[in-house]
Amino acid sequence: MEETTVTHQPGRPVTSSSTLEGVGDTEVEVTWTPNKAPAAMDPVLTQPGLGVTTTTITTVTQTGGGWSTGLFDVCEDRTTCILGALMPCCLDLSVAHQYGECVCLPLLPGSTFAMRVGIRERFKIQGSVCEDWTSVCCCYPLAVCQMIREMKRRMKTQTYHVSTALECS
Repeated sequence: MEETTVTHQPGRPVTSSSTLEGVGDTEVEVTWTPNKAPAAMDPVLTQPGLGVTTTTITTVTQTGGGWSTGLFDVCEDRTTCILGALMPCCLDLSVAHQYGECVCLPLLPGSTFAMRVGIRERFKIQGSVCEDWTSVCCCYPLAVCQMIREMKRRMKTQTYHVSTALECS
């Protein structure tokens, strides 16, 4: 009967000890040294290169203050003015889309008033619910034009890209 013991410690050769029955208490020791190829023994954890690049994106959106244009400042945006005069309902659909709502929202009663309040609160525009209701109920086309102008101006964001490269030694 043959008994074999194999021991291995990292960085040392593999040692095998065998005792053969019938040969007495003679122990034969065989030493095996594995190939020292670095790719076979040590896994690659990082790839060589110039360094790690970190990119930070900062977006700035204007909030606060009053409405950027007045209710009667129709000449500020001529396209909006013409659409507001001829088809204020279509312009209301555009406001709903830019606001992030379903384009069918303006078909519901009171939805334009709700969007106006939402725009004012989202961008922290000074005013009151009473002013919003008066604007929408008494001057619907002008209120929608003001809302679309406000969305155009406030949704223009300033984006800054900052890249940093760290060099490896």
